Amino acid sequence: MYYQQALMRSTVKSSVSLGGIVKYSEQFSSNDPIMSGCLPSNPWITDDTQFWELNAKLVDIPTKMRVERWAFNFSELIRDPKGRQSFQFFLRKEFSGENLGFWEACEDLKYGDQSKVKEKAQEIYKLFLAPGARRWINIDGKTMDITVKGLKHPHRYVLDAAQTHIYMLMKKDSYARYLKSPIYKEMLAKAIEPQETSRRSSSLPFRRRHLRSSPSPVILRQLEEEARAREAANMVDITQVMSKLDRRSQLKKEIPPK
Repeated sequence: MYYQQALMRSTVKSSVSLGGIVKYSEQFSSNDPIMSGCLPSNPWITDDTQFWELNAKLVDIPTKMRVERWAFNFSELIRDPKGRQSFQFFLRKEFSGENLGFWEACEDLKYGDQSKVKEKAQEIYKLFLAPGARRWINIDGKTMDITVKGLKHPHRYVLDAAQTHIYMLMKKDSYARYLKSPIYKEMLAKAIEPQETSRRSSSLPFRRRHLRSSPSPVILRQLEEEARAREAANMVDITQVMSKLDRRSQLKKEIPPK
């Protein structure tokens, strides 16, 4: 199913794809711990674990950089447990919290225990899709027919069509309102801005060695040839060479020209 959907996707020009990669890199450069570093410090090379504490899954007050990232796209919001918690609170105020609940249930079905797939699929159907369900979700008739037929032989991805429909509904409708809501603005205003901590020599028990590039093989070969030439020159007796040259000159003088 995955490969069939991939084949059905429309193709784009290479220039458009490369432009998208550049735009993505520029947008996420400040959030890249390798390119921009970690605040307050990098816990991998220091003894300060505050970075992990500030960025825990369900921390009380998240960092400002983390909250700002939720506004990049809907995927960043829904993949972050804290962002999903905040978004769920917003949906409950709009009386549509069942949409995110259904999406989370589908994720649990896909990545949960294989032995419980059939049981979970039936529970999701009764809770969200069956007529008169307690947390009934609104999907179109075509998607409902595909889902009901698939539930006769349930598998991990049997609810993909309904999950995609609800995902796009939240992305196009609820997500934009969430970013403009007081819930998100208040979360952004209260967010923590960690300051960089000073590094101490004692906190770096293992310093990284500065790597140096090895010389070119061509340069090494030239150096070897020069060293051999110097050794050969040192082994030659200059007096013997001069005496041979003198003998040759004398022989030339003694032998008359023809």
